[in-house]
Amino acid sequence: MGQLTKAHLVEGAAWSLIVVVFFGYSFEFNQSIEIYKFGATGWPRVILLLLLLVTAGNFYYQFRHGSAIQKGRVGIAETDESETDYSDPATLLKVAGVLLTPFIFAYLLKPVGMYSGAPVFIALVIYLFGERRWKWILGITLLIYAILLGLFVVVLNAPLPQGNVSPFYDFSGFILKMNTNLQNLW
Repeated sequence: MGQLTKAHLVEGAAWSLIVVVFFGYSFEFNQSIEIYKFGATGWPRVILLLLLLVTAGNFYYQFRHGSAIQKGRVGIAETDESETDYSDPATLLKVAGVLLTPFIFAYLLKPVGMYSGAPVFIALVIYLFGERRWKWILGITLLIYAILLGLFVVVLNAPLPQGNVSPFYDFSGFILKMNTNLQNLW
């Protein structure tokens, strides 16, 4: 079986199961949409297909190379001598922050909205992953935010949570008004 280990097989099976389960759930909201010819399940199914392709590519790579260290790759290999010390409270706090941040973001989507909350979430995740140069944090946050807005608002014309608290809702309205003005230019 090449250089596959039991962990590689479990990982591939887990990701494939996630794709199959979410693809099955996509039939629950499979409705046509007047402004989008692929329907409500169009882009979620494309993302699931991409996830399946990435899983297959990862599985193929692991079959050929196993968990060998890639030259020039950033990260920790399985054979790395230095292990993370989880008895250190600072490390546990960082891990908890990384794991809890998406849940806090999801909880705040309704009052704050995607348009206002996404840049804060992106910057916070970048900071939690160890980047401390504020210019890099700001630049990467703006780039990712622009890609998200371009993809979901302009290309897919997908409605995103706007928030229902005054300054956040007003900012969401401003973004949507700018999108409408941009769409009318075409």
